[in-house]
Amino acid sequence: MSKEITSRQQDYSQWYNDLIIKSGLADYSAVRGCMVIKPYGYALWENMRDELDRMFKETGHQNAYFPLFVPKSLFEKEEENAEGFAKECAVVTHYRLKVNPDKKGALMVDPESRLEEELIIRPTSEAIIWNTYKSWIQSYRDLPLLINQWANVVRWEMRTRLFLRTAEFLWQEGHTAHATAEEAVAETKQMLEVYADFAEHYMAMPVIKGVKSANERFAGAVDTYCIEALMQDGKALQAGTSHFLGQNFAKAFDVKFSDKQNKLDYVWATSWGVSTRLIGALVMAHSDDDGLILPPRLAPIQVVIVPIFKGEEQKRLIDEKVVPLMKELKAVGIKVKYDDSDHTRPGWKFAEYELKGVPVRIAVGARDIEKNLVEVARRDTKGKLNMSLDGLAINIEKLLHAIQENIYNKAFSFRETHITNADAWDDFVRLLDEKGGFVSAHWDGTGDTEDRIKEMTKATIRCIPLNNQQEDGNCILTGKPSTQRVLFARAY
Repeated sequence: MSKEITSRQQDYSQWYNDLIIKSGLADYSAVRGCMVIKPYGYALWENMRDELDRMFKETGHQNAYFPLFVPKSLFEKEEENAEGFAKECAVVTHYRLKVNPDKKGALMVDPESRLEEELIIRPTSEAIIWNTYKSWIQSYRDLPLLINQWANVVRWEMRTRLFLRTAEFLWQEGHTAHATAEEAVAETKQMLEVYADFAEHYMAMPVIKGVKSANERFAGAVDTYCIEALMQDGKALQAGTSHFLGQNFAKAFDVKFSDKQNKLDYVWATSWGVSTRLIGALVMAHSDDDGLILPPRLAPIQVVIVPIFKGEEQKRLIDEKVVPLMKELKAVGIKVKYDDSDHTRPGWKFAEYELKGVPVRIAVGARDIEKNLVEVARRDTKGKLNMSLDGLAINIEKLLHAIQENIYNKAFSFRETHITNADAWDDFVRLLDEKGGFVSAHWDGTGDTEDRIKEMTKATIRCIPLNNQQEDGNCILTGKPSTQRVLFARAY
């Protein structure tokens, strides 16, 4: 099975595409730049969504749903936001088709169905949501307003890659309103912590929490906080963002509230989101040349049981052991599959579930049952061991915890060895070219210098870490004074 996948060393990009397709996560679509998320990939997204949704609700948020279409006049109200997304917008101009009289069987846009106002298919929902909030918020008693929505958005990307960058993708977007700047900033930071917690404890993917430079900030935001992860090819990937929007959107949409002194003021806002891009991050952070490696906490199938038998009598004996074992595994919350299909051989099944990244595989044979044993294989290390059927469910549960921890530790070790200081321009460029990863270097704080570095090296400032130490130094490019290092990397 592994021979069908291009190796990471040979072509990392092709390895990624091969893995997405051959593992059954997604497929290409008839619509250019879009993808079909297949059942296995969608099950992975559902697991991510469900955990995140639980975390959002634990922090007081509620789900709602807002329209896909945004009137152009609303979209234009917050000028910086509109300008930032203008090049990616898909626009609806007509609402009807009719038969083309000059071409049999063909349809054409009915020119008489032109909309009075063009509609933007949402690239993000601030405009439609803040126009709605205007009627929802009148008093301090209506605050804070803590809303999240699970939705799809469209950003008309010219260069696409499955999960990482597609014209349409799935995501969640939180939009909150507050009485004070302090409350809004606290919300922004709280949601960043939620994302970091999810990335590290569920995705087993270490992240660096930081704030974006002005050039990399969300259009319309005062500050953008982010989590940055490192992929196995040494490129960074932005895995989640949380934005402090100040009063920009409230002013654009005239959203005011009366405070306790009956004084009118504009509300303070945040927005935050993660998308199906996280699946791409998960694949690139952990997987190998033989297939996916999925952290147990998110894997659609955590354990697969494969019977090895000759004849119906052996199969019956195995079934008698597996049925109660399945119940025991499910009783401790383990997602288990018994693959007793007879159209493929055990060896094919082993390779298939290795490709799909199932954390634990249990092989059960007639001779094993006589010894009260099963063979247990773990996907992360490919190690095998024999385990007793007695107390197997509890031991498998412990093994899944160990696998989750091992996957994280491996990714963390890789990340830590790929954060390197650079104090000279030549070293900076060499590290980007030869080693990759995060290069920690001084920057003079100007957007012009940031743009020049990006133009010369294709590296951007991924973030200014929240736990940054103050340190006197000189900008890596201009030599001007600097008080702290920032993290540069080439990125997806």
